[in-house]
Amino acid sequence: MKKVFLVLLMAAVTSLIVFAATPIKIGAVLPLGDITGDQAAKAMRLAVSEINAEGGLLGRPLELIVIDDEMTPEKGAAAISRLATVDRVDFFVGGMSTAVHFAQIPVMKSFQKVTIWIGAAGSQCEVAVGPDADWYFHLHPWDYQQGASYGQGWTDLAEAYPDIEINKVFLAYEEGAFGTGSHEAYLVLQALAAEGQGAWAEVMSDYMGVSFKSAALGGGDYRAMLQQAKKYDPDLFVWAGYDADALPMLQQAKEVGFSPKFFVGAPPGWPAHFGDSPLAEGVTLYGMWAPTINRISPVAEHFWNAYIEMFKEEPATYFAPLGYTNIYFLAEGIKAAGTIEKSALIKALEQVEYASPIGDVLKIAPSNVIKHQGFTAQKILQWQGGEQHVIWPLELKTAEPEYPFPSWDGR
Repeated sequence: MKKVFLVLLMAAVTSLIVFAATPIKIGAVLPLGDITGDQAAKAMRLAVSEINAEGGLLGRPLELIVIDDEMTPEKGAAAISRLATVDRVDFFVGGMSTAVHFAQIPVMKSFQKVTIWIGAAGSQCEVAVGPDADWYFHLHPWDYQQGASYGQGWTDLAEAYPDIEINKVFLAYEEGAFGTGSHEAYLVLQALAAEGQGAWAEVMSDYMGVSFKSAALGGGDYRAMLQQAKKYDPDLFVWAGYDADALPMLQQAKEVGFSPKFFVGAPPGWPAHFGDSPLAEGVTLYGMWAPTINRISPVAEHFWNAYIEMFKEEPATYFAPLGYTNIYFLAEGIKAAGTIEKSALIKALEQVEYASPIGDVLKIAPSNVIKHQGFTAQKILQWQGGEQHVIWPLELKTAEPEYPFPSWDGR
C-alpha cells in the first residue's frame, strides 16, 4: 500500500512540475464566425488537451492562444503581429481564407517563426511566401493541386462507371481571391487538356467560368449566374464559395429549374446539418474528409468520438480534423527534434509521417514553389441519405455514386 502511495505521489509531483514549467505557446488565427474556423479552433483545443493530459511536450504544457480574424485581411495581419509581440508565441498555426493569409504573409516573414498553415488554397499565397521560407509549412492542397486531383477523380469515376460522361465543365466562383484562384487554376487545366495533357485530358472538352458574390461577403443572389449555367448545360457544375452559399444556391437552382448531371460544391466547409435538407440529396462535394471515413480509419474514429465528447456536437467540416492535425503534426515534430529550436524542428518536421484523421498520411514534400507542402489532393464526396460518403478515391469509397443528380420534383 505504501509503495502504491509513493508511486501516486511521484506521479502527482511530476505532473505539478510539468505544468509549473513555462508553456510552449501556439498562436492560432482563424475566422471564428465561420464554421470552418470555429470547428478548427475547437479541434485544436482538443488536441492540446489530449497532449497535455499525456504530460505535454519536453516536460512543458502546451498553451493555445486563438485570435479571430473575422475573415478580414487587416485583422488577420494584425493578429499575427499581436501573437508575436504581445503574446510572444513560439509558433503560428491556423488559417482559412486566401485573402486573409495573403495579407498575413509579409508580417509572418518579418518574424519567421515556424508556421504550419491549414487553409489558404490560393496559389498566389505560395508565390508570396516564396521558395526560401524554410520556416513555412502548408498542409492544405493548393488550388492547382486540388484541380489536378479532381481531374484524376472524375477520370477514374468515368472509367469505373461507363454511364458517367463528363465533357463540359462550368465553374461558378466567388469573386474574391479564393474563387478567382480556382478559376485561374481551371483555365490552366483546360489549356493542358486541350493539348491532351494533364489530369483533365480525358474528361474536359469545354470549360466556362462565371463569378458571383458570396453570401459570406454580402452577396447571395446567384440567379444570373445559374441562368448562364443552365444555358451552357454542363455535365459538371461546380461552385467555389463559402458555407453561407450552400443552401440558398440550391434553392435558387431549384427556382430556375437548373439540374446538372453533377451538382458539385467546393466550399471550405458546409453548414451544420446541411444533410438534413431534402435539397442536399445527391449533391457532390470536394473535401478532404467525411464522417464515414471513421468506419475505415481508427485515427478518424478516435478524433470523431473525442470531439463529440468534448464539444457535444459533430464535426461538420474537414477543417475540424485539419485543425487537430495542425497541432499533432507540430507535436510530432517537437517530439522527434527533442527541442523547439527552429532549425532542428524544421528538419524533424520534414521527416514526420503522421497518420491523420483526414484518412491520409501527412508527409512533407516540395510544391511548385514552397519547400514544405503537406496534402496534395482532396476527395470527391456525395451527400446520400443525409450523410457524406466518399465516392473517390475508389479505394476509400463508402458508397456508389448517385448519378445523375436527382430531379427537384418532390423536394
